[in-house]
Amino acid sequence: MTLSSARVPGTGVRRLTATLYGYAFLDDFVLLYPVYALLFADTGLSLWQISSLFALWSVTGVLLEVPSGAWADAFSRRLLLWLGPLLTAVGFGLWVLVPSYWAFAAGFVLWGAGGALGSGALEALVYEELDRLGAADRYARVMGRSHAARLLATVAAVGLAGPVFALGGYPAVGAAGVLAALLTAATATRFPEHRAPGTEGDGWAATLRSGLAAARGDRSLRGALLLVPAVGAVWGALDEYTPLLVRETGVPDELGPYLIMLIWAGATAGSLLAGRAAGLGGHGLAGVLAGAALALAVGAGLGTPAGLGLVALAFGGFQLATVLADARLQHRVQDGERATLTSVAGLGTELATIAVYGGYAALGGSAAHGTVFALFAVPYLVTALLLTRAGAATARR
Repeated sequence: MTLSSARVPGTGVRRLTATLYGYAFLDDFVLLYPVYALLFADTGLSLWQISSLFALWSVTGVLLEVPSGAWADAFSRRLLLWLGPLLTAVGFGLWVLVPSYWAFAAGFVLWGAGGALGSGALEALVYEELDRLGAADRYARVMGRSHAARLLATVAAVGLAGPVFALGGYPAVGAAGVLAALLTAATATRFPEHRAPGTEGDGWAATLRSGLAAARGDRSLRGALLLVPAVGAVWGALDEYTPLLVRETGVPDELGPYLIMLIWAGATAGSLLAGRAAGLGGHGLAGVLAGAALALAVGAGLGTPAGLGLVALAFGGFQLATVLADARLQHRVQDGERATLTSVAGLGTELATIAVYGGYAALGGSAAHGTVFALFAVPYLVTALLLTRAGAATARR
């Protein structure tokens, strides 16, 4: 092998990862995040109407999650990755140009559809391109860093939203959201995509049937599919309630964002550690989940600002486990069904997340937020136990 040919895989990996990190950052660099609920309220919407918009957003994602994965396997993944942000850009534009309930509803449908188009397609494209370059073992590290880029983008968007809003109000933050979405779409066109002959054009319905049949017939694959929502759903839903948990500790509201940023910093650290932890087996992953669950239960139960440091540690462990669960799934899926089954796992996560929202609402009516957070550590302890038992059963064979 010549020196020039040896450089080709490294160059390809650098191009892929640079595109991925830029795409991930821009996709979550949405200055509308911290103010869109205020936009709805200032337009005159009732709490019921605002809640119905959030429900519509979730339902759109649930309905399109699996079909979009099958489309990505049957057609071009890169096409879906740049088409999705364009839909989001149109939705954000509607919000600020013609603010009304129906414009907001249309925007959420477009945003939900855009997110669904990228879910599954992104993971599949990245894994297959790394595999083609002989670097599939880097998948966990690469995706961990992309999750960190998303978290940093969210923090940056929250920090910039105030000054931009002060300068130009809702039109300014809306324009910034549209621009970020357009830049995300432009970045997606830079993704390399090399599809093997015969993996396109069979029809998305046939691809979906094939992927589901593979999951039914392979116990290891089925376990990897179930692990993704088991790891990602609970803490992903709890993240929405962290401002309430922070307020309950008694800190002034003006200091609350800094403590929330501490929790995000923990999750970011977990993403960045994914590469080092990529070799963890089932017992190691079970240990991460159990340790994070205990940190969550103790930290939330303390009800003090210091306890939030343990919550941040827990979120770091859960984020790390989420990346590793995705990597376990990618290592077990065949290329022609990769986006489909990744989307099936994503659908499971969405449905489980909705269940957590319902459970939190039921428990939170009579218990403190710290208590509810601590109770939701139990599913992770159960998952850790099941992983340990599965590993022991495999070892006995």
